[in-house]
Amino acid sequence: MKHLTLLILIILISLQLFSQDSIPIKKEKIKTGWNLGALPVVAFDSDIGVQYGALGNLYYYGSGVTYPKYVHSIYAEWSRTTKGGGINTMRFDSDSLIRNIRVFSEVGYFTEQALDFYGFNGAESEYNSAYIAQNDSDYISRMFYRYARKYIKLRCDFQGKIIPKKLFWYAGLEYNNIRIESVDIDRLNKGKNEEDKLPDTLLLYDKYVNWGIIPENIKNGGTTPFVKLGLVYDTRDNEPNPMKGMWDEILVLVTVPFTEKSNYKYIKLALTHRQYFTLVKEKLSFAYRISYQPKIAGNMPFYMLPFVYSTNITRDGLGGAKNLRGVLRNRIVGEDIAYANAELRWKFYQTVLFNQNIYFAIAPFCDAGIVTRKHSFSTNLIPPEINIKNKSEQLHLSYGSGLYIAMNQNFVISINYGLANDRNDGTSGLYIGLNFLY
Repeated sequence: MKHLTLLILIILISLQLFSQDSIPIKKEKIKTGWNLGALPVVAFDSDIGVQYGALGNLYYYGSGVTYPKYVHSIYAEWSRTTKGGGINTMRFDSDSLIRNIRVFSEVGYFTEQALDFYGFNGAESEYNSAYIAQNDSDYISRMFYRYARKYIKLRCDFQGKIIPKKLFWYAGLEYNNIRIESVDIDRLNKGKNEEDKLPDTLLLYDKYVNWGIIPENIKNGGTTPFVKLGLVYDTRDNEPNPMKGMWDEILVLVTVPFTEKSNYKYIKLALTHRQYFTLVKEKLSFAYRISYQPKIAGNMPFYMLPFVYSTNITRDGLGGAKNLRGVLRNRIVGEDIAYANAELRWKFYQTVLFNQNIYFAIAPFCDAGIVTRKHSFSTNLIPPEINIKNKSEQLHLSYGSGLYIAMNQNFVISINYGLANDRNDGTSGLYIGLNFLY
């Protein structure tokens, strides 16, 4: 009930602010030259805990003739989380570095002492909150649905014009190096009181390895480089928060194994449609996103299944802050997945403050996702008394609202609160970060 009350309060406060007709709307100032949006990272995500560190986004607007579109964007972040995660990343985006070609590049090293892992095939794998509730008689460990991961990511992508301001080709390379192991219980127990220590027991990941669901030869991860090819149709009027237009992608990812001995060569397809409608000029818009991401050939290793792909950035997992808000992170994992989002975006207050263009927006939303083709695995070693299939896969739903604070239309702070529709997907999630989802 307290979560629902918080959600209602966010909506009511924003509606009250919007209803104040006396609030002046100052004319935006055209930005030129370099502009820095920098923040200490003091954020919260229900999946990763409290996040702390620093981030900055440096924008170059040149003479200002293209404002609010920037000429160059450089994003950097160093942060840590109280649940053992680490983010070290830098991203670059420019359509002026190479004439008539837009360049996207990223270097990142991401660490997780306790990354969410709930098995495969969505609702078919049971999530039992009692297993991680210390006061419950069925308690196993707070880390039962977790494993440790270290992830190195490099990418360099290019986008060029076919039809100016509408149709673009897309090509790039992406390198993923993933190392996985069970949670280091001894490390997490250091300095804790006896009653707070984690039990030394098998976690879900360990059981999956013992039962042969996760093959022994890839239980610790591996390296997966991609070649990416695609087409992009983009008529958005403003990339960070469009009021009108479409943004569609057809993206094909083909693995390039380092050795011919690899059994994990595959082709992945990512189809995404986004559309934006103006309901009240410069104030209210409706935005939705639909994506279908099937494997169309080959074999996928389990550690590459959770990723959700698009041309702007690869997201980790279906469920959580970036796609199904309120649903547990990485809850929905399969060979093929589909998901959708719909939200109203209401700019209820706009002003100029300290020579910066500022607006506040609220965005009630509904999110949905599903596994459309299961990940197959061996069942030969599973004990006969273990029922690995909880129930048939079904649509996973969540709903909630977001509050956004934007500077110069590009640097956007977001606060989202979502509620899961089914307890098998969790209960709720609060996410403080950057940018609209799409």
